[in-house]
Amino acid sequence: MLSRIVVITLSLLLAGSAVAEDGWKKDFDLSSCKLQASGRNDYFILEPGFQLILEGGGTRLQMTVTAETRQVAGVTTRVVEEREWKKGKLYEVARNYFAICPTTKDVFYFGEHVDFYDDKGKIVKHDGTWLAGVNGSRAGLIMPGAPKPGMRYYQEIAPGIAMDRAEVVSLNETCKTPAGTFKNCLKVKEGSELDPGVTEFKYYAPGIGLMRDEDLVLVKHGFTGQ
Repeated sequence: MLSRIVVITLSLLLAGSAVAEDGWKKDFDLSSCKLQASGRNDYFILEPGFQLILEGGGTRLQMTVTAETRQVAGVTTRVVEEREWKKGKLYEVARNYFAICPTTKDVFYFGEHVDFYDDKGKIVKHDGTWLAGVNGSRAGLIMPGAPKPGMRYYQEIAPGIAMDRAEVVSLNETCKTPAGTFKNCLKVKEGSELDPGVTEFKYYAPGIGLMRDEDLVLVKHGFTGQ
């Protein structure tokens, strides 16, 4: 009887270890950070005026760190605007809300407001819109300050709306783009709890940020006006 109890207990411990090793980090202790609306880590620049432009497959994506801030769940966040065109027509505009921890350099995602446009330039839907602190949504980790291969974490925590998550694959990728050749790039596999069968890979260049997203590749980067 005793040996059976030991076996059962050991099995439960091993099962618990497996879950812990394969699990996705969803809880982040934001109270330990004095979150700021400006700053940067090696792969994410959150400074007003910084812009990335990616193109590919008939799509153009323009990401701009604006001078605007917004209060979300009691935190002053930076507004980063994403504009996406498909075949020359505006398709989507998203206003994303981020904040950075100055000590760890972790960048957290507090939500977004999304507008989708039809061929006539009219807003037709807001799919994917969410805010931390509303309907059970919480801030996720968009970019760790010290990424390591094997790290798994939620980027968006909006039940039923957006449950995107990412896994760090490597830190030593070399990628060629029209904007240059970049070494020691971060490779991340992204997917969603809501659609676990679909994944994609993104690459981030040190000191710049996103430089490849599937067919989209970096064509221009820097601060606007320079």
